[in-house]
Amino acid sequence: MDLLTKTHNKLNKSLLADKRSSNLKHLVRQIGGSKIAINWALIVVGLAVISLTTMPHTYAGTREQAKRMHDRLAGVPPSNDVLDQMESLVSAGNVRGAADIAMDDPAFYSITLKNWIAPWTNEDADVFAPLNDYTATVIGITRDEIDFRQILSGDILYIGDASTGVPAYSITNNAHYQALEDQSADLKEVLQATTQSAVTGLPADATAGVMTTRAAAKSYFKDGTNRAMFRFTLINHMCTDLEGLKDTSRSPDRIRQDISRSPGGDSRIFNNSCVGCHAGMDPLAQAFAYYHYEYNVDSDPEGEQGSLQYNQVGEIDADTGSRVQAKYHINSNNFPYGFITNNDNWSNYWRQGLNKNLGWDESLPDNGSGAKSMGQELANSQQFASCQVTKVFENICLRSPQDSADRTQITSMTNTFTTTGYNIKQVFADSADYCKGE
Repeated sequence: MDLLTKTHNKLNKSLLADKRSSNLKHLVRQIGGSKIAINWALIVVGLAVISLTTMPHTYAGTREQAKRMHDRLAGVPPSNDVLDQMESLVSAGNVRGAADIAMDDPAFYSITLKNWIAPWTNEDADVFAPLNDYTATVIGITRDEIDFRQILSGDILYIGDASTGVPAYSITNNAHYQALEDQSADLKEVLQATTQSAVTGLPADATAGVMTTRAAAKSYFKDGTNRAMFRFTLINHMCTDLEGLKDTSRSPDRIRQDISRSPGGDSRIFNNSCVGCHAGMDPLAQAFAYYHYEYNVDSDPEGEQGSLQYNQVGEIDADTGSRVQAKYHINSNNFPYGFITNNDNWSNYWRQGLNKNLGWDESLPDNGSGAKSMGQELANSQQFASCQVTKVFENICLRSPQDSADRTQITSMTNTFTTTGYNIKQVFADSADYCKGE
């Protein structure tokens, strides 16, 4: 009896008894297969099962490791010359050197980083959002290996080089960045650092990294009560939503008037649910009291031509009698005895209670004025550092941390991140090293 016949008989005794084999047999018959075709299909499946169960564990060589690093970091395959260079460095144990070669590819900036950052710029977390000042600024900070905490407090902005021939940066539209994207500009080469205070008219002490970019303002200061800016900063840069931070033990004394204390006529809902988020959020979101995204609702309902507006010293809002934007006083009749915002002073009630475990920097004050110092409060927490590392890990390894080895790696990379100047490129390199295969 030849090998084919023996294999077929064995399959008929085992695989054919299995429901999956019956399904395969039925499927082949459905598409018009003969008995011979069915037999061959079963043999192929059987041999595949045998090979999977008997194949010895294989390991990736240094060339395969180098290619995986390049694929994950740049999102495109390397040339043979580049792969040769990376393989040589990986073989010599210089993994960071190999990663740097991959991150020198323009695709790392225009594809990997852009797609990583774009969802942070809009409430829908749309990865296909157009290039904008928020995305470009984070790309530039990454390229130049600037302290990544600056994304929440820095007077920093990245715009395209004038030689690109694109429209100048504008505070009322996104034409500058849209043109860069339309011409597939090499973001690694064309982005130049400047300051928000130099081109947007914001005072330097009113700048707060990406939170005061036009793109962020359009998404999170537009309409509403500015709580969206705080919530999505938590989601995007602290890896948690308000639901995960609920703490009903915090004092409700800074919760604004627009929050009913008896929603639906039941005060228990407020005491057992609403207060858990608002008691901590409202004192912190007060840092945004002077900001608003201004646009013409009738002629420009989507706010495409709008701009970030900030009440500077001496500017008084007619609806509040102070620098505070009118949105902070809306729906005041919901609970007239609630907190009335009259400045941009913030306090972090989460330094105590359940959310103390976010790892706040005790060397900093737990209160201050304005978005810049509040951004520093968030960015100096252990949660911020761990969040950035976890996001990079997931982006490069294409999965969430799954086991104790992964969690140990996250801790190690976080320690490196915080002790080496918050250089996010190092985190990308470390993640690519960890997930390059064995």
